[in-house]
Amino acid sequence: MICIVIDDDSTARLIIKQLCSTSKEVSVIEEFSSAIEAIKYLNSNDVDLIFLDIHMPTFSGFDFMETLKSPPKIILTTSDKDFALQAFEYECVVDYLVKPIAKERFDKSLLKLAGLKQAKNAIEIANTLNDNSDFIYVSVDRRLVKINITDIYFVEAKGDYISIKTENKNYLVHSTLKKIEDKLPTSLFLRIHRSFIINVSEIVDIEDNSVLIQKSVIPISRSNKSELMRRLNLL
Repeated sequence: MICIVIDDDSTARLIIKQLCSTSKEVSVIEEFSSAIEAIKYLNSNDVDLIFLDIHMPTFSGFDFMETLKSPPKIILTTSDKDFALQAFEYECVVDYLVKPIAKERFDKSLLKLAGLKQAKNAIEIANTLNDNSDFIYVSVDRRLVKINITDIYFVEAKGDYISIKTENKNYLVHSTLKKIEDKLPTSLFLRIHRSFIINVSEIVDIEDNSVLIQKSVIPISRSNKSELMRRLNLL
């Protein structure tokens, strides 16, 4: 696993590199004393993991994460225990290591990272095997959740995430509308707007340029309305 280290303290960077050198799972290819330098590097290079300090001059670790559209996995390293709750609001954050970092704690972090990688692979395999199945698996809060396809009312794009609406729950998943569209049967689902895919069988009412599903009013784009009307069983 290719990684980089971002920390304004040269000693802290050295310690992380030494810890990484004891593992066959990670390989440090670059180190940076500022987040700005790292952003320039990431604009033209891909990595699997970033060890990231939170407190850095002018541009903090949180500022750095906000700038990344598709961040790799991140392990935060800090001397401050007070930002753990804020840190785990970011889907990309795998762990939160408080300095000084003991080797035992570092190894646990890598085990956690390996577990997430296995879970991701399991999702990809399960969805590949079940392309024609009645359910899909999604990753929610680092758990694999099974959702019956017929239970889905609609899917909404929300930035780098999608919201999957079912009768009893909303699932917020780090994915794209295109990816889930490829998994849903076209006989039941239709993209009616750049931000919405709906279960056509759950439509309650259609008025002007919107549909009603349960209590949610969902817009229909002009380019998709004719296909929707064609799909309906009209008298």
